[in-house]
Amino acid sequence: MIISVLNASITDIECDAIVVNLFQGVAAPGGATGAADRALDGLLSRLIREEGFEGKPGQTLLVHTQGRLPAARVILTGLGEPEKLDLDTVRRASAAALRRARDARARRVATIVHGAGAGGMAPARAAQATVEGAVLGTYEFLKYKSEPQPRQIEELLVAEMDASRLPSVQAGVSRGDVVSRAVNLARDLVNSPANDITPSALALLATRVASETGLEALVLERPEAERLGMGCYLAVARGSQEAPKFITLRYRPEGEPAGRVAIIGKGVTFDSGGLSLKTAESMVTMKDDMSGAAAVLAAMQAVAELRPDREVLAIVPAVENMPSGSAMRPGDVVCAMNGKTIEIENTDAEGRLTLADALCYAAREGCEELIDLATLTGACVWALGRVYSGVMSNNQDLVERLKECSRVSGDRIWQLPLSEDYRYLIESQVADMKNTGGREGGAITAALLLSEFTEGRPWAHIDIAGPAFLSQDNGVIEKGASGAGVRLLIEYLCGEPAA
Repeated sequence: MIISVLNASITDIECDAIVVNLFQGVAAPGGATGAADRALDGLLSRLIREEGFEGKPGQTLLVHTQGRLPAARVILTGLGEPEKLDLDTVRRASAAALRRARDARARRVATIVHGAGAGGMAPARAAQATVEGAVLGTYEFLKYKSEPQPRQIEELLVAEMDASRLPSVQAGVSRGDVVSRAVNLARDLVNSPANDITPSALALLATRVASETGLEALVLERPEAERLGMGCYLAVARGSQEAPKFITLRYRPEGEPAGRVAIIGKGVTFDSGGLSLKTAESMVTMKDDMSGAAAVLAAMQAVAELRPDREVLAIVPAVENMPSGSAMRPGDVVCAMNGKTIEIENTDAEGRLTLADALCYAAREGCEELIDLATLTGACVWALGRVYSGVMSNNQDLVERLKECSRVSGDRIWQLPLSEDYRYLIESQVADMKNTGGREGGAITAALLLSEFTEGRPWAHIDIAGPAFLSQDNGVIEKGASGAGVRLLIEYLCGEPAA
């Protein structure tokens, strides 16, 4: 989708469809919607009454203009109650409208910036959310269809009449484009099958992104990982014929960096459970166990374009967890880079083993903040469902900053306790700790294990197991891979769009 900004009235644009909006409870349309209604001799107002259009979020109404406007159609999208308007509502409204346009076979669509007029939102933020809803809401994954029938909107025009707001709108549109492309890259990776997205494939993707964007890529093979003492990470790889790849991407800003942040993504490209084998039903979607890796790699694509003032190190300990005669066994003891030992109680609690060495590596590289994303525990899904990711941290200031980024980005997180009262559950008689503490408080005990490898750095663990792969449409993201964590990371690393 080609996206551009026009200094024009939405009613003057020649295209297949224009998108305007209406708040819930508004009987007489105003602004751009009112202008379209007047050009149509009050047709919108009549249809709003006759069709029972209430302006609820996600509700749309399509009207053919019959030549009374340069556009062939007008699509009215609901913004809900004015006092409840937020950026997520804007995304849902934009997604609903663009899906309606797509289903009508529109190719060239123009939209106003939802929420920036009567809604009173900052133009840049509203424009970003409008574009994100449009692009994320019309995503299709057709790569493996033998006869794909894409329904694509080729061009999106964002109309803004007020010339003084154009720089802000342009900044928001550009940011929305960058963010949406990154999220959809992550969705492509997670939706793809594990026979294609192997550790080697992720390594190739990382090196390609680096060559295209100027990032620095480094892929550690098994011998290098052995020399560094990555016993936990390598233990997971033992059962698979796929070679492990410890992948790093580094972004360096011009001049002295304002800080050094590591973002670490769990990269288990397929999780069978190992010798602690999952059921067939539980294994079906386990291609998504590299959702953290996909989020981190996709976020780095955006970081390279947006160029924040902090140095960012992305780490993906890519591996496959499979059963075989050489696989790690329950009862084995493995040693991490920092010398701490872990007893393997369950080989299906493997993600935390890979992250343990990745956290150690990030600390050794001088990173001052550590953030990891992982589809780590079913316990987090039971606790928070498919809407929120769980965040646990040793630094409340870091959590508060992430919460604000969550609110703005639409990537929702909810804080869970990182309480020492749970630590007894991962105590081991033969090693420093064991890799699982049972089902009770499972998300928390997994985070407590990871906290042993942060080397005292401010650190946040984000368990994205719930929202990473959706079983139904959430109004913006359709069923399947969601790209969870990408928007959150970009917002945290890059801040708000600058006009």
